[in-house]
Amino acid sequence: MSGTMGDVILRAEGINKDFGGVLVLKDVSLDVRRGEILGIIGENGAGKSTLMKIMSGIYQPTSGKVLMEGKSVRIDTAIDARRLGISLVPQEFNLIRDLPVYNNVFLGSELRTRLGLLDKEAMKARTRELLAELNVTIDPEARIERMSAAEKQMVEICKSLAFEASVLIMDEPTTMLTTYEIDILFGLVRKLRERGMTIIYISHKLKEVKALCDRVAILRDGVLVHESPIADISVLEMAQRMVGRELGSIFPAKHEPGEDVVFEARGVTVPGLVEDISFTLRKGEILGLAGLVGAGRTEVAETILGLRKKSAGEFLKNGVVLALDEPADAVASGISYLSEDRQGAGIVTGFTVTENITLVSLANYCRSLLRLIDKGGERKKVQGYVDSFRIKTESLDKRLENLSGGNQQKVSLAKSIDTEPDILIVDEPTRGVDVSAKHEIYLFINDLAKKGISCLFISSELEEVIGMCNRVLVMRDGKIAATLEGRDINEEDIMFNATGAREEFAS
Repeated sequence: MSGTMGDVILRAEGINKDFGGVLVLKDVSLDVRRGEILGIIGENGAGKSTLMKIMSGIYQPTSGKVLMEGKSVRIDTAIDARRLGISLVPQEFNLIRDLPVYNNVFLGSELRTRLGLLDKEAMKARTRELLAELNVTIDPEARIERMSAAEKQMVEICKSLAFEASVLIMDEPTTMLTTYEIDILFGLVRKLRERGMTIIYISHKLKEVKALCDRVAILRDGVLVHESPIADISVLEMAQRMVGRELGSIFPAKHEPGEDVVFEARGVTVPGLVEDISFTLRKGEILGLAGLVGAGRTEVAETILGLRKKSAGEFLKNGVVLALDEPADAVASGISYLSEDRQGAGIVTGFTVTENITLVSLANYCRSLLRLIDKGGERKKVQGYVDSFRIKTESLDKRLENLSGGNQQKVSLAKSIDTEPDILIVDEPTRGVDVSAKHEIYLFINDLAKKGISCLFISSELEEVIGMCNRVLVMRDGKIAATLEGRDINEEDIMFNATGAREEFAS
């Protein structure tokens, strides 16, 4: 609450940041007050993460300075930031998968015995104390690779507490969380503020920023364009200031699909994951797959891709049974997939924009008996995607690790359609993407449907399921609980069927 905010603990003053001749931050000055939750919002590529990386020692400013407690400080490394009490919980977690929790919490600052040996018991005990402070039941000896996204995030926050951080920067913290987990996180963030911690909260989810933050700062094209108490600005005004224009309807008008069934699932079962799944997908249809996390939505997609082995049932395309034993079979059958795990399965961050987009479809660019790649044709096609998706990159040879999360997502979507599929499966297509980029992705998927491409649309955001889909399959416990059409595609009907509340109410 505003009343708890004190003096300025951290200040960015006249910050400029230049990447290869492109100015991504332009004379940004911003105060962060002690004991506040400051929301920072902006489109993908607006400079939010760059500013936070400067404050946390990952990047250095081209000019300008950072002040801590009123004194100018040099933050050349993340260790410098940590010594000053600044800790960053990154969007892509910075944890060692095959190490236990306590090792991750004290990584780089291990507790040692008087003899200089690692004091494992002390680290376990302190980790247990910190987790208890967060009201989290995680075993300090549990391995990171077996943990959910929410648990990993708690470990990241635990690291910040172990280093006694006074400023906690959270970059897109709810991207991978369920509604229930988000509520727990919000409670935790408020508790940390009550203890005197200052939180900088970066998010694309404007309703979350409105609900949680005390103040909001808005960046657009590297410039700080607005700063105010959260009570003084509506969600719509936030969105408009982010994009610099009035926003019309974010969803395009729905296209009416054809009558022809192009894809069908009949009685598909994967033991313990999905049971007796049957549905049809028509030409040019956007068919939604809704449900709570763990309902089996992604598992259906992975079974179509051959990543999961079914014990019963079959998939048909245009009435012909398909043998889908591995992803290459799906690609050969005209089925493409945009994964929910952008960095795990969607893209290769060390590759360039061009290399990522043509990763699966490279054979299409081989023009001779010698299988030489038509580089000119490849670049022309990729440039077309960059233009139509408005991918912000200085060149087609830019490595993806240098692009913002939203621009990485656009590259991933371009890659999924460069195989020229007639069936596209998109899993959380707008995860971690700002309101303007969401609109562009919705328009693009809608245009694909108009061209006759059929889309299986998986999303946890009910607003986009309702706004985009012709029909919606609601899943619960690995089964299809309901098929909704027309006016029945609404938040109440989807949630009643997803939770089973309607059945319980009826009984």
